[in-house]
Amino acid sequence: MNLLVYLILFTGITFMNKIEVGSTVPQFTLADQNGIPFPINSVIGKKNLVIYFYPKDDSPGCTKEACAFRDQFEVFTEADAMIIGISGQSVESHKKFAEKYHLSFTLLSDEGDKVRKLFGVPVNFLGMIPGRVTYIIDKSGKVVYVFNSQTQATRHVDEALRILKELK
Repeated sequence: MNLLVYLILFTGITFMNKIEVGSTVPQFTLADQNGIPFPINSVIGKKNLVIYFYPKDDSPGCTKEACAFRDQFEVFTEADAMIIGISGQSVESHKKFAEKYHLSFTLLSDEGDKVRKLFGVPVNFLGMIPGRVTYIIDKSGKVVYVFNSQTQATRHVDEALRILKELK
């Protein structure tokens, strides 16, 4: 069996649909932490978007990342940006996570990882842990920056703010 077949069969890693700088954000609808359908096209053209994929609610790195986004929420608002966190947990899990840490932004439930796969977010650590990737999307719906780091959770916030300041 060749390496590519092994990676696809045993790790779930695929090499299709990689969203990168210059790509148009794909259309999708997911339920938010309140169970309300959230179509991404309802905000494209109105706000800059910070879409961040994270591995799991309430895990140490993901909690640090979410709280860092929360703590800079006003700065993102001033940059005319909307923060959207996406992971594979349920609506109920997201609701508990948002309430526990007083998160003031949208969390979307991607059970089955369909949108994660649509974006081509990699799986890390031998296919066992979903990747942590942040996409900055301008008001026209174009991806202007991608930051991928599993271990530097709070740097996602710093990088997003840096790029949003450059967009002004």
